[in-house]
Amino acid sequence: MLDFLKKIIPDGTSRQLKKLEKTAHEIDALQSETEALSDEQLRAKTDEFKARLEKGETLDDIKVEAFAVAREAAKRSLGLHPYYVQLVGGLALHEGNIAEMKTGEGKTLVATLPAYLNALSGRGVHIITVNEYLARRDAEQMGQLFQFLGLTVGLNISGMSSEEKREAYAADITYGTNNEFGFDYLRDNMVVYKEEQVQRPLHYAIIDEVDSILIDEARTPLIISGSAQKSTDLYGQADRFVKTLKKETDFTIDVKTKTIQLTEEGMNKTEKAFGIENLYDLSHVALNHHINLALRANNIMLRDTDYVVQDGEVVIVDQFTGRLMAGRRYSDGLHQAIEAKEGLTIQRESMTLATITFQNYFRMYEKLAGMTGTAKTEEEEFRNIYNMNVLVIPTNKPVLRDDKPDLIFKTMDGKFQALIREIEKRHKEGQPILVGTVSIETSEHISQLLKRKGIPHHVLNAKNHAKEAEIIESAGQKGAVTIATNMAGRGTDIKLGEGVVELGGLCILGTERHESRRIDNQLRGRSGRQGDPGFSQFYISMEDELMRRFGSDNVKSLMDRFGVDDDMPIESKLITRTVESAQKRVEGNNFDARKQLLQYDDVMRQQREVIYKQRQEVIESDNLRDITLSMVDATIDQIVASHTPPEELPEEWKLDAMLEHLNSTVLKEGMLTLEALQEKEREEIVEIVKTNAHHYFDEKEQEFEPERFNEFQKIIILRAVDRKWMDHIDAMEQLREGIHLRAYGQNDPLREYQMEGFSMFEVMVAEIGEEVSTYVMKAQLEDNMKREQVAEGKAVVPNEDGEAPKRKPVRRKVNIGRNDPCPCGSGKKYKHCHGKNE
Repeated sequence: MLDFLKKIIPDGTSRQLKKLEKTAHEIDALQSETEALSDEQLRAKTDEFKARLEKGETLDDIKVEAFAVAREAAKRSLGLHPYYVQLVGGLALHEGNIAEMKTGEGKTLVATLPAYLNALSGRGVHIITVNEYLARRDAEQMGQLFQFLGLTVGLNISGMSSEEKREAYAADITYGTNNEFGFDYLRDNMVVYKEEQVQRPLHYAIIDEVDSILIDEARTPLIISGSAQKSTDLYGQADRFVKTLKKETDFTIDVKTKTIQLTEEGMNKTEKAFGIENLYDLSHVALNHHINLALRANNIMLRDTDYVVQDGEVVIVDQFTGRLMAGRRYSDGLHQAIEAKEGLTIQRESMTLATITFQNYFRMYEKLAGMTGTAKTEEEEFRNIYNMNVLVIPTNKPVLRDDKPDLIFKTMDGKFQALIREIEKRHKEGQPILVGTVSIETSEHISQLLKRKGIPHHVLNAKNHAKEAEIIESAGQKGAVTIATNMAGRGTDIKLGEGVVELGGLCILGTERHESRRIDNQLRGRSGRQGDPGFSQFYISMEDELMRRFGSDNVKSLMDRFGVDDDMPIESKLITRTVESAQKRVEGNNFDARKQLLQYDDVMRQQREVIYKQRQEVIESDNLRDITLSMVDATIDQIVASHTPPEELPEEWKLDAMLEHLNSTVLKEGMLTLEALQEKEREEIVEIVKTNAHHYFDEKEQEFEPERFNEFQKIIILRAVDRKWMDHIDAMEQLREGIHLRAYGQNDPLREYQMEGFSMFEVMVAEIGEEVSTYVMKAQLEDNMKREQVAEGKAVVPNEDGEAPKRKPVRRKVNIGRNDPCPCGSGKKYKHCHGKNE
């Protein structure tokens, strides 16, 4: 009944698609008109469109003409003429949606159409790809089209100087990777001079492989990290000890959740080995943490799956793309624990200076669009979190690929034997084969088996992705056998060689099901491009990780009972449905995890926006008087309120202590007497103090040149904001880490995190205000004043739980004058407080 209703009542997306198709026909109708224009006339259209926009027309008013011009320019500059369905895809992107287009449908070219239209506004368009090779390739190739039409093109990749980045961002269209755009945003909000910032306001972004960036990588926050104190010897000690423990006897692993716990026996062994009475005593928190890290490093983090060891360093493998993430580190000590496990030099720990998730970074764009071959299975998430609809764009030619049902085997060895036989058979016929694997380990195992059979092949994994595109491009040639991890080579087309069509096209063989249906669909989609024939089939065993996680024991015992051989496949709709059900469950769990991460990160997002906005105002301001005095006033309100509580009678107020505190922060010594404050209402006291504080500020302001005094205030405010913000990030991380325990007290952890996070933020803002007030009023101006960043940072990746690195306390030696405020925060002078005994 529901399917019948869907046929007669079109849903929102199909109505939207029909509307776009109508507009695409209008663009088509202009083809002969644009073909008649000379190159100069076509180029002049850009200036004409810009002039019309300046006079008040909108992008939608000129989109039909602009698309027609860009289409004709593509034909002349690139030798490519966008098909009708590519026009539809481009229009979907212009409206801020996701265009789902099959592999080989020319998504790279599709992006140029809305990019050209939106760049005419002069506010910049960002085209974001998953790796630097693709960003460079697309900027060079598609850039010819934009340059032909008189627009500028920039490339934003890692390792560029600030000047080069600024130039790239100033271009009409900028290509680059998601990581680099996100890190530039964080870096821009850490600089102390406006001239050092590189980004313009975030206007319009088109994300290629949008599902990879906004779904797969959504749980991984971008983190700028700086060095903390030196690592302890505990990593090595914990690692040596953990290697003596036995699985099940001393610790247990939950395969589903990838968590690890010490048993009672394991706890006893730990306490005995380290000579302590209770491992969970507060004084042994660090030891407990290091033992847990060592357990995870040795039993959960797998070499050649999660990381590789290269040139004496642990290099993370991106679990979604199979690429090496050089220069990136796991946080929270996990990287150091892996270094200890592998017997490498243990690097220093780090502290978080700035952090943001891809979800919150990309939601800051005024308009966001994306394209991919597979997004429909995640449509709910795209709509709920990013407010983008997924529009399935029809293919230019029908898909002829033959997708066979899964073959199910009892054991992993049996599965691989059957797989090798199939590869051998098809290779003899000359049909090109692409074997998809989930891990580096599997790809290398299959490679060894093929070597024994003498079958020449290419292995494409994180260990040799330098020639990635070249290998992928040749994977469709006659007789080619390619083994690729996950989505290696994504974004590169596999074109069929001569005579391959007659052999049935590219053959895709999957070695196991991924936990996401979308990634399986991506693998299948490498074959059957642009109406080519193709073949795909997955080989599954009851010992695969996905099957083990969702109870394959019953099926395996059934196969044993019926005497099914290890390498004898069965085709069972029931098992296939079980696999798809397991995938849906995992997808649901992952969606929930990403949604929860976003809910928690939204607390930090609101706070981050306040801090970054205030920072920007300070950096850009030529006169900070109002900002500084607002902080002085807030500090006075706070000091007076704390010394005149409403529950006390006025005669019980500690006015002498209050005056002492005010004198040490916002007033000049002797400026205000105790008598002037006695027998006054609280509001009167506040008014008197503020009047005096403002006079004191005026005196100080008059002593110096306006520019010099403004610079002095900038140095103080930026230093206070940055230092307190870094400490606040650390405090919020610690709060987040333990907040789930509130659930035991029947409290909602998220609500508790929101309330406490807000309270902590208010405290931080008050502390910033008091520090700024004190230093502006009390500090002396120096001749060699210079703004400095509180800390230099670099990009790191969090651990597999998506947690940010922990900061360690850094002790600083400070020389305190006898008349300076006591650093304990009492409000008294140092000589009357902690300096009494000196």
